[in-house]
Amino acid sequence: MRVALLAWDYPPAPSGLSTAAREIAESLAEAGAEVTVFTLDRIGRDRIGGVTVVGAALPPGGGLARLRLWGSAGHLAAPLAFRRVVLADHARVPFDIVEATNWYAPAVMLAGRRDLPLVTRSSTPAAFTRDSRGSLRDRLDGRSADALERRQARGSAGLIANTAEHGTVIARAYGLSGRQPEAVIGLSLPPEILASARCASYPDADGPVRLLFVGRAEARKGFDALLDAVAILGDEAERGAAPAFRLDLIGVPPEDLPTDLPEAARARIHARGRVPAAALAQAYAAAHAVLAPSRYESFGLVYQEALAYGRPVLACAEDASARAFVGVPGAGSLAQEATGPALADALRPLLADPALRLAYRSRALAESGRFTREILARETLALYARAIAAVRFRVEGYAPEDSEP
Repeated sequence: MRVALLAWDYPPAPSGLSTAAREIAESLAEAGAEVTVFTLDRIGRDRIGGVTVVGAALPPGGGLARLRLWGSAGHLAAPLAFRRVVLADHARVPFDIVEATNWYAPAVMLAGRRDLPLVTRSSTPAAFTRDSRGSLRDRLDGRSADALERRQARGSAGLIANTAEHGTVIARAYGLSGRQPEAVIGLSLPPEILASARCASYPDADGPVRLLFVGRAEARKGFDALLDAVAILGDEAERGAAPAFRLDLIGVPPEDLPTDLPEAARARIHARGRVPAAALAQAYAAAHAVLAPSRYESFGLVYQEALAYGRPVLACAEDASARAFVGVPGAGSLAQEATGPALADALRPLLADPALRLAYRSRALAESGRFTREILARETLALYARAIAAVRFRVEGYAPEDSEP
């Protein structure tokens, strides 16, 4: 199986999408597939972890780089760049399949091709990450991005969702017919994270309770509610009515903190911005609990990372992934809604009771390790085969079950 995988960025870039791309690529390579990753964050061609990585960055000052600066039309720049480099490699040695995320539709210009079936693995739609109160220009720009995502999904030969609930949300958001081959396939964690997690002991109960948030300062991540909860509990800690605590923010630079953040909250927050993988591992190891109060996650890699480290998770019941990965196994506490008071209510017992934290830790460790590279590769290759067979059936007219992709 010769696979092309489109990625906005790729490790060492420290984003969730880049981590997911590497897990997909290296798991497929370990299963025997020949994988080429095309990414916009670099130039050149390299061989990393058994995978060929091809940089497709837009040349500064070039036509596509200038197009990218335009409003709605700018969303076509990256798909055109991906189309050019993928088809150039495809002409030399054909790929069997191309996979891409739905987010901002990097493969929309490759959708619907008979010679190169496209599989879309859905992350969170771009619409879920935007502020609906933006300017008219921003709203028009967003609608263009949403239209491209819909077109890519509808033109895909196969679809992958990270959870069943996420698949339902994607089908509704893009108005999918349900006729394409589809699968629910969870993501694995990188081996170095698993190795680091296995070596991480739990911090003692002396001193302030150390809390960790990993993500972006956006409403979907529940960041607004998190700051409100920290303000409430920070004020209580100042009065001696709650235990002392501190909160590390990974992925959030200091300038993303609101200027009107109460001093009781600001004094307990360390906004560290993006950090390398080693620093992230140290942050998980040092944390007593991980705060992940997202309103919506397509999968929730932070949940999985926290469970691997055996860290109790404070999540939000509004998110189906949180209910499945945190609530069902009892690996942490679920706030009933993403508001400051609700998060503060759910967090108080975690701050006050070391024994409760250890009980959650035990359940988290028991739940970790559900998603492996072996399972990810096996289920992905099976979906690829179904997608290829479906395209051959439409083109050549024989039944998919009789085909040999």
